[in-house]
Amino acid sequence: MSTTTATPSRAASASLVTAGILWGTGGLAGALLAERAELSSAAVAVCRLALGGAFAVLLLGCTGGLRALPRTRDAMRRLLVAGVLLALYQACYFAAVSLTSVSVATMTTIGSVPVFVALAGAVQERRPPSPATTLSVLCALLGLALLTWSPGEAAGDGNVVLGIGCALASGASFAALTLVTRRPVAGLDPLRTTAFGCVVGAVLLTPLLVLGPTPFGEGVWPVGLDVVALAMYLGAVPTALAYLAYFRGLARSRPVVAALSALLVGAVAGSYVRPAR
Repeated sequence: MSTTTATPSRAASASLVTAGILWGTGGLAGALLAERAELSSAAVAVCRLALGGAFAVLLLGCTGGLRALPRTRDAMRRLLVAGVLLALYQACYFAAVSLTSVSVATMTTIGSVPVFVALAGAVQERRPPSPATTLSVLCALLGLALLTWSPGEAAGDGNVVLGIGCALASGASFAALTLVTRRPVAGLDPLRTTAFGCVVGAVLLTPLLVLGPTPFGEGVWPVGLDVVALAMYLGAVPTALAYLAYFRGLARSRPVVAALSALLVGAVAGSYVRPAR
């Protein structure tokens, strides 16, 4: 009996760790795409969600998942909520980057996720987080701060307070995504949630393209092979595969454990977060 319960736990942990590592590579890929294609952060976010959703939908089509797509009210509501939260997470994060710095926005966003999840769990259970949970969150936040925090980068003309508020809103959106998608919905597996959640998020973020420096009709989609390769990687690996692994691991893990896996983004991205400004 212990063997059958341990195996899913190990598999879920492996999925969450994989998601955190893959997300960490997405920052560099997105930064390179923005630099080489001269795209705004909003355009990169739209490309990321749109291509991630396209890859996941393609995989669904190859495996026959599109034929059995549920059309119940619960399924439609779940996909809409997932898309809205993904769009909010991306939009608020990039707003925080523009108002503060990459390191401050990253540390505040992903560092706040396990805190929000732990607080929400405490409210739902009507008791404070366990000492083990509290210690794990504090140690993870300390390690993340040592890796990514550079107070000097926050200085400048940007509204730092507003930027930190946007980063906290981004973290709250991802925490809500973690809590909402953990409850199973009949007919919705991690791949379907990833596919259509990303598509809905991309549609919701598309109006932000008019606010960026790249107008419609003037090279919104560059054709350079290096740019195409970066865009394909960003959509396939740190988006489609990473969210698929995260939702799969989330189904068999406690939400606060899943949220802690997001802190691996800082560990993987720590080598390039500071220079990205």
